[in-house]
Amino acid sequence: MSHLILLFSLFLAPAFAEGGSQKSTQNLCSNDVSHKRQKRDWIWNQMHIKEEIDTPLPHHVGKITSSVRNDKAKYILQGEYANTIFQVVGTTGDVYAFERLDREKKAEYELTALIIDSTNNRSLERPSKFIIKVYDINDNAPVFVQKVFNGSVPEMSPVGTSVTKVTAVDADDPTVSGHATVTYEVTTGGEYFTIDDSG
Repeated sequence: MSHLILLFSLFLAPAFAEGGSQKSTQNLCSNDVSHKRQKRDWIWNQMHIKEEIDTPLPHHVGKITSSVRNDKAKYILQGEYANTIFQVVGTTGDVYAFERLDREKKAEYELTALIIDSTNNRSLERPSKFIIKVYDINDNAPVFVQKVFNGSVPEMSPVGTSVTKVTAVDADDPTVSGHATVTYEVTTGGEYFTIDDSG
């Protein structure tokens, strides 16, 4: 009987030792995770704004946010269009456009976000570049690439003979469905001539 008790206690000893080892490993892992969570970083949604918005200025573009926790933190924008076309509310990170934007003139703007301690102007986070994209609205009519297109066709040619090709272009964004699509129509002489969507 004493031999059985001794064997049983030998089996239990490694089990308890292994359990303690697992517990200490878990504690180390949780400590590592807590250290990783303290890493700060910039956080924001994609910045975009529609062109030619007709509501009163300024127009809200988006929000830059850092995970820095500091009561004296202040957001700043830098770049060619910072503090002119675009401005940020220092305490909230809200970005506003102070001009109506035209995608056909400029489709995107690159800016740099900073967050500083307002008491000493010390950076609290590394600067981060971001882009504000201007979304297209279908606000341009197609225009012909030249004023006059000349064509000719021999007499008695069969129906379907090609006479000429015309071309028009649209300045709107071709990646947005239907915005830069051009269709053609014969408004005078339709009893003799037709035109397809290729011109």
